[in-house]
Amino acid sequence: MLFIVSWSISPENRNAAVERFLKTGGAPPEGVTMLGRWHAVGSSAGFGIAEASDLVPIQKWVLDWNDLMSMEVHAALTDAQIAPLLAGVGGK
Repeated sequence: MLFIVSWSISPENRNAAVERFLKTGGAPPEGVTMLGRWHAVGSSAGFGIAEASDLVPIQKWVLDWNDLMSMEVHAALTDAQIAPLLAGVGGK
């Protein structure tokens, strides 16, 4: 499954979050593959696209970081996955 993971870091936690990121590379735990990560210019926010077959390592990832930042996780579908669903509701 694909997940959109977004985060926002408060000014009070910025330096601690930067330090942890530089130390760990911000790598997700085993069981989660990071497909890409983007950082907002002029902000302490960003998002990533990750893949995992189990929700447990996704939650572990959030718990590893939510002491320093606010994180939101949303399951995601590709165009190819959603197209048949959209076709099914087209005439409704």
